[in-house]
Amino acid sequence: MRQITATGQTVEAAVHSALQQLNITEDQAAIDIIEEGKKGLFGLFGSKQAIVKVTKKDNPVEKVTQYVENIVKEFDHDIHVKTTVDNTTVTMELSGEKIAVLIGKRGQTLNALQYLAQLAIHQFADKYYTVIVDAEGYRQRRKETLIQLANRLADRAIQTNRFVKIEPMPSYERKIIHTALQHNKKITTDSEGTEPNRYVVIKPVK
Repeated sequence: MRQITATGQTVEAAVHSALQQLNITEDQAAIDIIEEGKKGLFGLFGSKQAIVKVTKKDNPVEKVTQYVENIVKEFDHDIHVKTTVDNTTVTMELSGEKIAVLIGKRGQTLNALQYLAQLAIHQFADKYYTVIVDAEGYRQRRKETLIQLANRLADRAIQTNRFVKIEPMPSYERKIIHTALQHNKKITTDSEGTEPNRYVVIKPVK
């Protein structure tokens, strides 16, 4: 965390000077006004310069990326993390020869890592971010699998005229199920249970 104390004829001038020295913008800074400053008589006698202390805020994306990197290094030092940001969505793509270990059975390890990253970023950020942790396209493959599963189980619910429960899964995976079946007029879907064992139920319309 870098910090600068700067002076100027006005608070605005002092802040501008500090921001230039830190090479940051105002939204990246925490500003503490130490002295407001005042104009002297005729703008000369008894004047006081404004004094401000400007601190560069931690970048939450950089901090959570470092957090995830530290975790994955415990699995394999050759796993790389590439982070991209789209508005308030932070996506971390993991890659490496032993990536299957980090994905885990049905993505359980990857989901746990994503959950930890989501918790961590809100220790660093002052606004809400959504964190997605992916590994060599696993999320897209999983999405396609879930859509196929949803349609297959919807057909079963219709044919048997019985409720069909799907195994517990994270909220964003449940959303994929709900979205895949939202236009099927023969069934409805609900989420039931409590986290982390919340699941989707497919119900035939009677």
